[in-house]
Amino acid sequence: MNWRDLLFWRRPPIADAQALADFIDEQSAFLVQKGIYEYSRALAGPYANVLFSEPEFLEALERSRWAAYPLGLAMIGEVVEGALCPHAADRARQLEFFSALVLSVFDRYPSPASIDRQTWNEERAELARRLQSIGLHPPKRVMDIPEPYARTYWDLMPIAKEIRSADFPTTRSYLQVTLCNIHQELIDRMDAPVVAGLLHEDRASQAAAP
Repeated sequence: MNWRDLLFWRRPPIADAQALADFIDEQSAFLVQKGIYEYSRALAGPYANVLFSEPEFLEALERSRWAAYPLGLAMIGEVVEGALCPHAADRARQLEFFSALVLSVFDRYPSPASIDRQTWNEERAELARRLQSIGLHPPKRVMDIPEPYARTYWDLMPIAKEIRSADFPTTRSYLQVTLCNIHQELIDRMDAPVVAGLLHEDRASQAAAP
């Protein structure tokens, strides 16, 4: 790829359920991992390279990123559902289809080595509950979506709490800003009416299959 290709390159449009699932997966991982890595490096300062070479810290980092992934799916899921909602003839039914799509993204991954199977299954059940609860209220402003998750996410940081005790507002702001940026990318790439219709058709065809 030459410089002209790079200059005019655009990420592919989100035009079907598979592309939407991939977007949710990628952005959920990006959201939680970027915050964990950047915060850990910022807190370690000039000792970051030393910290990131310690086996014990790397184990804690692995636990943190996997434990935070379902939170990422919940937050990104709510961002996407908010974009699809205006195009739903029946929001409750569309949310049912959409929740199944997000859970299929979770199911791409077996229980990670750092998290036991029972805990991973409980995380799936909690994600399903969170997705269903989206329908209990009108779509939120994107910047408000992290509020129920920010403290849990912050508690998963692989840094001792006494060291990071004053940094929660920074972490919450990171989630707000990053989600707003992800939402803008979603709006730029997704044809929401088409995807909403295809999501319904895809789920209906699955239900009709023998």
